[in-house]
Amino acid sequence: MSWLDDDGDDDELDDFDESQIRTRPNPKANRPRTKRRPAHADATIGRVLGVDRGRYSVLIGEGTDDERTITAARARELRRTPIVTGDAARVVGDTSGDGGTLGRIVGIVERTSLLRRSADDTDQVERVIVANADQMLIVVAAADPEPRERLVDRYLVAALDAGIRPLLVVTKTDLTDPSEFLRHFEGLDLRVFTSARGRMPVDEIGAALVGHSTVFVGHSGVGKSTLVNALVPGAGRATGHVNEVTGRGRHTSSSTVSLRYVAPGGSGSGWVIDTPGVRSFGLGHVDPANILAAFTELAAIAEDCPRGCTHRADAEDCALNEAAVAGELGEAGLARLESLQRLLATFSDKF
Repeated sequence: MSWLDDDGDDDELDDFDESQIRTRPNPKANRPRTKRRPAHADATIGRVLGVDRGRYSVLIGEGTDDERTITAARARELRRTPIVTGDAARVVGDTSGDGGTLGRIVGIVERTSLLRRSADDTDQVERVIVANADQMLIVVAAADPEPRERLVDRYLVAALDAGIRPLLVVTKTDLTDPSEFLRHFEGLDLRVFTSARGRMPVDEIGAALVGHSTVFVGHSGVGKSTLVNALVPGAGRATGHVNEVTGRGRHTSSSTVSLRYVAPGGSGSGWVIDTPGVRSFGLGHVDPANILAAFTELAAIAEDCPRGCTHRADAEDCALNEAAVAGELGEAGLARLESLQRLLATFSDKF
C-alpha cells in the first residue's frame, strides 16, 4: 500500500511532521522552572541574634578565632518559614561580614525547643518567640506594677510545654514583701531570685545563665531591661517607667535580641535572649499532656486515671485526687498537685 498521492507527493504525511508544530519562542532562552532546589552542601551554620526589617544578624564561627556577625536575608523558598532569634541558620553567599555584604539564609537546623504564644486562648495561630532556648527567666515586680499570678502561671505553662526550665526573679522587693506572692508557687520546682534597689543579685543570676540559652520574659515595667543591662554591660536595652495612673509599664524593648553573657573573669558564658514586655500570653497552642509530664511523680500516678481525665480538682475517678484523699502524696506532694491543677485550670480561666 503506497502513502503517495496522485501527483507522487507525500502531502498526507505532513500532518505527522513535527517540524510543522508551532511553538512559542523563549526570548530569555532560559530553562523551564523546576521545584528542585540546590542542596547547599557548602552552607555555613550560624546563630540568629536578631532581625530588623527583614535583615537578620547572624553569628558565624561562634567560639572560634574567626567569629563574626554578618547580615543575611531570607531565601525566597523560606518565605513561609518563621526564622526567629536563637535559630541555627544555614547561610550561603557572602559570609565575610564586610560592610555592605549580604548573606542568604537557605535553611534552619532542626530546633531543640520552640517557645510560642497565641493572641488568646482560642487562637490556634502561633506566634513564635524564640528557638533553641533551654531556660526561661520570668521577671516580675513585687510592686509597681503589682504582680499577676495568672500571667506568671501562663509563662510557666508555656515553658513546660516547650520543655524549657523556668526560673523566677522578683524585683523591687524593697517596696513590699513578696512572701505571700511566692507562696503561690511553693509546689513547683522553681528557683527564685529576689532583687531590690541597690541589691541586684547579678552574680547569682549570672551563674545560672552559664552554659544555657535563657529567654527573659516579663510584663512591661518590671525591670527586665534593667536586669539585662546589668548582666550584659553595653547591651543598651531601653528602660522605662510605670504609669502612675494605669499602673502599666511602657513597652521599651521593641524586638527580641540575643546577647552574650560572660561570667566575671571569663569563667563561662551563656546567652541572654531579651524579649519585648507583654501584658497577655495566650495558650491556644499548648498540649495539656506536656504540663502533666513536667510533674514526673504525679504523671506516674496519673497513668491509672480513666481515658480523657482532666486531672482537675473536681475530676471524678481521678487517680491523683484519690491519692490525695488517701494521704499518699504527703505535704510536698499535695502542694505539687495543687500547682499542677492550677496550671491546668489556666486553659479555661481568663485573666
